[in-house]
Amino acid sequence: MIQILENASLKKLNTFGIDVNARYLCLYKTPDDLRYLITEGPLQRDMEMIILGSGSNQLFTVPFKGVVIHPVNDSLEVVSEDADHVYLKAGAGLEWDALVNYAVTNGWGGIENLSNIPGSVGAAPVQNIGAYGTEVKNCIHQVHLVSFSDGTLKTISQQECKFGYRDSIFKHQFKNRYLVDSVTFKLNKKPVFNIQYGAVSQELEKMEEASLQNIRKAIIEIRGQKLPCPTEIGNAGSFFKNPMVPECEVLQIKQKFPELPTYQADNGMVKLAAGWLIEQCGLKGFSLPNGKAGIHKNQALVLVNLGNATGQDILEVARIAQVKVFEKFDINLEPEVIINK
Repeated sequence: MIQILENASLKKLNTFGIDVNARYLCLYKTPDDLRYLITEGPLQRDMEMIILGSGSNQLFTVPFKGVVIHPVNDSLEVVSEDADHVYLKAGAGLEWDALVNYAVTNGWGGIENLSNIPGSVGAAPVQNIGAYGTEVKNCIHQVHLVSFSDGTLKTISQQECKFGYRDSIFKHQFKNRYLVDSVTFKLNKKPVFNIQYGAVSQELEKMEEASLQNIRKAIIEIRGQKLPCPTEIGNAGSFFKNPMVPECEVLQIKQKFPELPTYQADNGMVKLAAGWLIEQCGLKGFSLPNGKAGIHKNQALVLVNLGNATGQDILEVARIAQVKVFEKFDINLEPEVIINK
Protein backbone atom coordinates (compact mmCIF):
# COMPACT_ATOMS: atom_id res chain seq x y z
CA MET A 1 0.00 0.00 0.00
CA ILE A 2 1.15 3.54 -0.71
CA GLN A 3 3.04 5.34 2.05
CA ILE A 4 1.32 8.57 3.15
CA LEU A 5 3.07 11.03 5.48
CA GLU A 6 1.30 13.93 7.19
CA ASN A 7 2.84 17.38 7.71
CA ALA A 8 6.01 16.12 6.04
CA SER A 9 9.08 18.26 5.37
CA LEU A 10 9.97 18.83 1.72
CA LYS A 11 13.48 20.10 2.45
CA LYS A 12 15.14 16.99 1.00
CA LEU A 13 12.75 16.94 -1.97
CA ASN A 14 13.70 20.31 -3.47
CA THR A 15 17.22 21.19 -4.59
CA PHE A 16 16.94 24.75 -3.24
CA GLY A 17 16.78 23.10 0.19
CA ILE A 18 13.81 25.23 1.23
CA ASP A 19 12.36 23.93 4.49
CA VAL A 20 8.59 23.83 4.03
CA ASN A 21 6.02 21.21 4.97
CA ALA A 22 3.31 19.54 2.92
CA ARG A 23 -0.05 18.57 4.42
CA TYR A 24 0.35 15.13 2.83
CA LEU A 25 3.36 13.52 1.15
CA CYS A 26 2.50 10.36 -0.82
CA LEU A 27 5.20 8.04 -2.17
CA TYR A 28 3.87 6.71 -5.50
CA LYS A 29 5.17 3.49 -7.08
CA THR A 30 2.34 1.82 -9.04
CA PRO A 31 -0.98 2.79 -10.66
CA ASP A 32 -2.71 0.94 -7.80
CA ASP A 33 -1.20 3.50 -5.42
CA LEU A 34 -2.88 6.33 -7.31
CA ARG A 35 -6.20 4.48 -7.39
CA TYR A 36 -6.03 4.19 -3.59
CA LEU A 37 -5.32 7.93 -3.25
CA ILE A 38 -8.35 8.69 -5.42
CA THR A 39 -10.82 6.32 -3.77
CA GLU A 40 -9.69 6.22 -0.13
CA GLY A 41 -6.75 8.60 0.34
CA PRO A 42 -6.48 12.39 0.56
CA LEU A 43 -7.11 12.96 -3.17
CA GLN A 44 -10.76 12.04 -2.65
CA ARG A 45 -11.12 15.29 -0.68
CA ASP A 46 -10.44 17.47 -3.73
CA MET A 47 -7.30 18.88 -2.14
CA GLU A 48 -4.71 20.86 -4.11
CA MET A 49 -2.09 18.52 -5.55
CA ILE A 50 1.37 18.63 -7.14
CA ILE A 51 3.74 15.97 -8.45
CA LEU A 52 7.25 16.33 -7.07
CA GLY A 53 10.22 14.32 -8.32
CA SER A 54 13.65 15.51 -7.25
CA GLY A 55 12.35 19.06 -6.87
CA SER A 56 15.12 20.35 -9.14
CA ASN A 57 12.76 22.76 -10.87
CA GLN A 58 10.61 23.89 -7.93
CA LEU A 59 10.60 26.85 -5.58
CA PHE A 60 8.35 26.66 -2.52
CA THR A 61 7.58 30.08 -1.05
CA VAL A 62 4.91 28.92 1.44
CA PRO A 63 3.93 25.60 3.07
CA PHE A 64 1.95 23.37 0.70
CA LYS A 65 -1.53 22.79 2.10
CA GLY A 66 -2.43 19.95 -0.24
CA VAL A 67 -1.11 16.60 -1.45
CA VAL A 68 2.42 16.12 -2.79
CA ILE A 69 2.86 12.96 -4.87
CA HIS A 70 6.47 11.80 -5.02
CA PRO A 71 7.12 9.04 -7.63
CA VAL A 72 9.60 6.41 -6.45
CA ASN A 73 9.29 3.94 -9.36
CA ASP A 74 12.90 3.58 -10.57
CA SER A 75 12.43 0.65 -12.96
CA LEU A 76 14.50 0.40 -16.14
CA GLU A 77 14.12 -2.11 -18.97
CA VAL A 78 14.67 -2.54 -22.71
CA VAL A 79 11.21 -3.17 -24.16
CA SER A 80 12.25 -3.67 -27.80
CA GLU A 81 15.00 -3.00 -30.31
CA ASP A 82 15.84 -3.14 -33.99
CA ALA A 83 18.98 -2.78 -36.08
CA ASP A 84 19.29 0.95 -35.44
CA HIS A 85 17.43 1.71 -32.23
CA VAL A 86 16.77 0.49 -28.71
CA TYR A 87 13.57 1.35 -26.84
CA LEU A 88 14.32 1.88 -23.16
CA LYS A 89 11.49 2.27 -20.64
CA ALA A 90 12.29 4.09 -17.40
CA GLY A 91 10.18 4.66 -14.29
CA ALA A 92 9.27 8.23 -13.35
CA GLY A 93 11.18 8.02 -10.07
CA LEU A 94 14.51 7.05 -11.64
CA GLU A 95 17.23 9.66 -11.29
CA TRP A 96 17.69 11.31 -14.70
CA ASP A 97 21.48 11.07 -14.77
CA ALA A 98 21.33 7.38 -13.85
CA LEU A 99 19.39 6.86 -17.07
CA VAL A 100 21.92 8.86 -19.09
CA ASN A 101 24.81 6.94 -17.59
CA TYR A 102 23.11 3.61 -18.36
CA ALA A 103 22.49 4.61 -21.98
CA VAL A 104 26.03 5.87 -22.53
CA THR A 105 27.57 2.81 -20.87
CA ASN A 106 25.64 0.60 -23.31
CA GLY A 107 26.62 2.69 -26.34
CA TRP A 108 23.16 4.11 -27.00
CA GLY A 109 23.13 7.72 -28.15
CA GLY A 110 20.71 10.60 -27.97
CA ILE A 111 20.70 11.86 -24.39
CA GLU A 112 24.44 12.12 -23.64
CA ASN A 113 24.33 15.93 -23.96
CA LEU A 114 21.81 15.93 -21.10
CA SER A 115 24.35 14.47 -18.69
CA ASN A 116 24.41 15.63 -15.08
CA ILE A 117 21.07 17.44 -15.22
CA PRO A 118 19.48 17.08 -11.78
CA GLY A 119 15.98 15.69 -11.55
CA SER A 120 13.98 12.56 -12.28
CA VAL A 121 12.80 10.82 -15.44
CA GLY A 122 9.17 11.78 -14.81
CA ALA A 123 9.98 15.48 -14.91
CA ALA A 124 11.97 15.27 -18.16
CA PRO A 125 9.00 15.28 -20.60
CA VAL A 126 7.04 17.77 -18.50
CA GLN A 127 9.82 20.34 -18.78
CA ASN A 128 11.24 19.11 -22.11
CA ILE A 129 14.66 19.41 -20.52
CA GLY A 130 17.49 20.50 -22.76
CA ALA A 131 21.18 21.42 -22.81
CA TYR A 132 24.02 21.87 -25.29
CA GLY A 133 21.89 21.69 -28.42
CA THR A 134 19.76 18.72 -27.36
CA GLU A 135 16.19 18.50 -26.05
CA VAL A 136 14.72 15.36 -24.53
CA LYS A 137 11.79 15.49 -26.97
CA ASN A 138 14.15 14.23 -29.70
CA CYS A 139 14.55 10.89 -27.90
CA ILE A 140 11.12 10.35 -26.35
CA HIS A 141 9.08 7.62 -28.02
CA GLN A 142 6.12 7.34 -25.66
CA VAL A 143 4.99 8.67 -22.30
CA HIS A 144 2.94 6.37 -20.07
CA LEU A 145 0.37 8.08 -17.86
CA VAL A 146 -2.11 7.36 -15.09
CA SER A 147 -5.37 9.31 -14.90
CA PHE A 148 -6.13 11.25 -11.73
CA SER A 149 -9.85 10.83 -12.34
CA ASP A 150 -10.06 7.04 -12.22
CA GLY A 151 -6.54 5.57 -12.20
CA THR A 152 -6.71 4.22 -15.76
CA LEU A 153 -3.58 3.93 -17.90
CA LYS A 154 -2.92 5.96 -21.03
CA THR A 155 0.04 6.00 -23.43
CA ILE A 156 0.72 8.95 -25.73
CA SER A 157 3.22 9.40 -28.56
CA GLN A 158 5.99 11.96 -28.83
CA GLN A 159 3.87 14.04 -31.22
CA GLU A 160 0.95 14.11 -28.78
CA CYS A 161 3.16 15.62 -26.07
CA LYS A 162 3.10 19.02 -27.86
CA PHE A 163 6.67 19.78 -26.92
CA GLY A 164 7.99 23.33 -27.03
CA TYR A 165 10.90 25.21 -25.48
CA ARG A 166 10.81 24.01 -21.84
CA ASP A 167 7.15 23.25 -22.44
CA SER A 168 4.74 20.37 -23.05
CA ILE A 169 1.11 19.31 -22.83
CA PHE A 170 1.80 18.24 -19.24
CA LYS A 171 2.04 21.89 -18.20
CA HIS A 172 -1.28 22.75 -19.80
CA GLN A 173 -4.11 20.40 -20.89
CA PHE A 174 -2.78 17.44 -18.90
CA LYS A 175 -1.75 19.37 -15.77
CA ASN A 176 -3.28 17.72 -12.68
CA ARG A 177 -5.15 15.32 -14.99
CA TYR A 178 -2.42 12.73 -15.53
CA LEU A 179 0.62 11.48 -13.66
CA VAL A 180 3.71 10.42 -15.62
CA ASP A 181 4.26 6.79 -14.61
CA SER A 182 7.13 5.98 -17.01
CA VAL A 183 8.74 7.06 -20.27
CA THR A 184 9.98 5.03 -23.24
CA PHE A 185 13.02 6.49 -24.97
CA LYS A 186 14.15 5.77 -28.54
CA LEU A 187 17.96 5.69 -28.50
CA ASN A 188 20.43 5.26 -31.35
CA LYS A 189 22.70 2.25 -31.66
CA LYS A 190 24.66 4.23 -34.27
CA PRO A 191 24.78 7.63 -32.59
CA VAL A 192 25.46 10.91 -34.36
CA PHE A 193 27.34 13.26 -32.06
CA ASN A 194 26.00 16.75 -31.36
CA ILE A 195 29.05 18.80 -30.42
CA GLN A 196 28.51 22.14 -32.12
CA TYR A 197 28.50 24.07 -28.83
CA GLY A 198 31.89 25.75 -28.46
CA ALA A 199 32.47 24.73 -24.86
CA VAL A 200 31.76 21.08 -25.67
CA SER A 201 34.04 20.93 -28.70
CA GLN A 202 36.81 22.71 -26.78
CA GLU A 203 36.59 20.25 -23.92
CA LEU A 204 36.60 17.32 -26.37
CA GLU A 205 39.83 18.60 -27.93
CA LYS A 206 41.55 17.62 -24.69
CA MET A 207 40.47 14.00 -25.23
CA GLU A 208 41.59 11.37 -27.74
CA GLU A 209 38.32 11.12 -29.67
CA ALA A 210 34.67 12.06 -29.76
CA SER A 211 32.67 9.25 -28.18
CA LEU A 212 29.56 8.95 -26.05
CA GLN A 213 31.68 8.46 -22.95
CA ASN A 214 33.91 11.43 -23.74
CA ILE A 215 30.99 13.70 -24.58
CA ARG A 216 29.44 12.77 -21.25
CA LYS A 217 32.73 13.44 -19.45
CA ALA A 218 33.10 16.78 -21.23
CA ILE A 219 29.62 17.96 -20.32
CA ILE A 220 29.96 16.84 -16.70
CA GLU A 221 33.21 18.80 -16.53
CA ILE A 222 31.63 21.92 -18.09
CA ARG A 223 28.58 21.80 -15.84
CA GLY A 224 30.81 21.28 -12.81
CA GLN A 225 32.72 24.44 -13.66
CA LYS A 226 29.62 26.56 -14.25
CA LEU A 227 26.93 25.16 -11.97
CA PRO A 228 27.09 24.63 -8.21
CA CYS A 229 26.22 21.20 -6.84
CA PRO A 230 22.77 21.41 -5.18
CA THR A 231 23.95 19.29 -2.24
CA GLU A 232 26.58 21.95 -1.49
CA ILE A 233 24.74 25.16 -2.47
CA GLY A 234 20.98 25.00 -2.82
CA ASN A 235 19.86 25.87 -6.35
CA ALA A 236 17.61 24.76 -9.20
CA GLY A 237 20.02 25.23 -12.08
CA SER A 238 18.92 27.81 -14.63
CA PHE A 239 16.23 29.88 -12.91
CA PHE A 240 15.08 31.77 -16.01
CA LYS A 241 14.32 30.73 -19.57
CA ASN A 242 16.50 32.17 -22.31
CA PRO A 243 14.27 34.86 -23.89
CA MET A 244 13.00 34.27 -27.42
CA VAL A 245 12.63 37.44 -29.50
CA PRO A 246 11.99 38.22 -33.20
CA GLU A 247 15.05 38.76 -35.40
CA CYS A 248 14.09 42.38 -36.06
CA GLU A 249 14.22 43.17 -32.34
CA VAL A 250 17.60 41.45 -31.96
CA LEU A 251 19.10 43.74 -34.60
CA GLN A 252 17.94 46.76 -32.62
CA ILE A 253 19.32 45.39 -29.35
CA LYS A 254 22.66 44.49 -30.97
CA GLN A 255 23.13 48.05 -32.18
CA LYS A 256 23.43 49.02 -28.53
CA PHE A 257 24.91 45.76 -27.21
CA PRO A 258 26.94 44.18 -30.06
CA GLU A 259 28.43 41.48 -27.79
CA LEU A 260 25.00 40.01 -26.96
CA PRO A 261 25.17 36.19 -27.46
CA THR A 262 22.35 34.95 -29.71
CA TYR A 263 21.23 31.55 -30.99
CA GLN A 264 18.99 31.02 -34.01
CA ALA A 265 15.68 29.34 -33.18
CA ASP A 266 12.62 28.35 -35.21
CA ASN A 267 10.01 30.55 -36.89
CA GLY A 268 12.19 33.62 -37.23
CA MET A 269 12.90 33.80 -33.52
CA VAL A 270 16.26 34.22 -31.82
CA LYS A 271 17.24 32.92 -28.39
CA LEU A 272 19.13 35.32 -26.11
CA ALA A 273 21.43 34.29 -23.26
CA ALA A 274 19.56 35.17 -20.06
CA GLY A 275 22.69 34.69 -17.95
CA TRP A 276 24.57 37.26 -20.04
CA LEU A 277 21.74 39.77 -19.64
CA ILE A 278 21.77 39.36 -15.85
CA GLU A 279 25.56 39.59 -15.73
CA GLN A 280 25.54 42.85 -17.70
CA CYS A 281 23.34 44.30 -14.95
CA GLY A 282 26.15 43.74 -12.46
CA LEU A 283 24.29 41.03 -10.57
CA LYS A 284 26.75 38.15 -10.85
CA GLY A 285 27.65 37.26 -7.26
CA PHE A 286 24.88 39.47 -5.86
CA SER A 287 23.35 38.63 -2.47
CA LEU A 288 20.50 40.02 -0.41
CA PRO A 289 21.36 42.23 2.59
CA ASN A 290 20.47 39.32 4.90
CA GLY A 291 23.05 37.17 3.12
CA LYS A 292 20.67 34.22 2.76
CA ALA A 293 20.08 34.20 -1.01
CA GLY A 294 21.71 35.55 -4.13
CA ILE A 295 23.08 34.91 -7.61
CA HIS A 296 25.96 32.50 -8.10
CA LYS A 297 29.41 34.02 -8.52
CA ASN A 298 30.23 31.88 -11.59
CA GLN A 299 26.86 31.65 -13.35
CA ALA A 300 24.42 34.57 -13.34
CA LEU A 301 21.51 32.36 -14.43
CA VAL A 302 21.66 30.38 -11.18
CA LEU A 303 19.95 31.68 -8.05
CA VAL A 304 21.31 30.19 -4.83
CA ASN A 305 20.39 29.48 -1.23
CA LEU A 306 23.40 30.85 0.64
CA GLY A 307 22.16 29.54 3.97
CA ASN A 308 18.73 29.09 5.53
CA ALA A 309 16.99 31.07 2.80
CA THR A 310 13.24 31.03 2.54
CA GLY A 311 11.41 30.71 -0.74
CA GLN A 312 10.52 34.38 -0.40
CA ASP A 313 14.24 35.24 -0.25
CA ILE A 314 14.89 33.41 -3.53
CA LEU A 315 11.83 35.04 -5.10
CA GLU A 316 13.09 38.49 -4.09
CA VAL A 317 16.41 37.83 -5.85
CA ALA A 318 14.48 36.74 -8.95
CA ARG A 319 12.40 39.92 -8.92
CA ILE A 320 15.51 42.08 -8.63
CA ALA A 321 17.05 40.33 -11.66
CA GLN A 322 13.84 40.74 -13.67
CA VAL A 323 13.56 44.45 -12.87
CA LYS A 324 17.22 45.20 -13.65
CA VAL A 325 17.17 43.31 -16.97
CA PHE A 326 13.95 45.01 -18.06
CA GLU A 327 15.31 48.44 -17.16
CA LYS A 328 18.52 47.88 -19.13
CA PHE A 329 17.34 45.80 -22.11
CA ASP A 330 13.53 46.15 -22.17
CA ILE A 331 13.35 42.34 -22.03
CA ASN A 332 11.18 40.30 -19.68
CA LEU A 333 12.78 37.28 -18.02
CA GLU A 334 10.37 34.38 -17.54
CA PRO A 335 11.11 31.85 -14.77
CA GLU A 336 11.95 28.34 -15.89
CA VAL A 337 11.50 27.18 -12.31
CA ILE A 338 7.95 26.44 -11.12
CA ILE A 339 7.09 28.81 -8.27
CA ASN A 340 4.63 27.53 -5.66
CA LYS A 341 3.14 30.62 -3.99
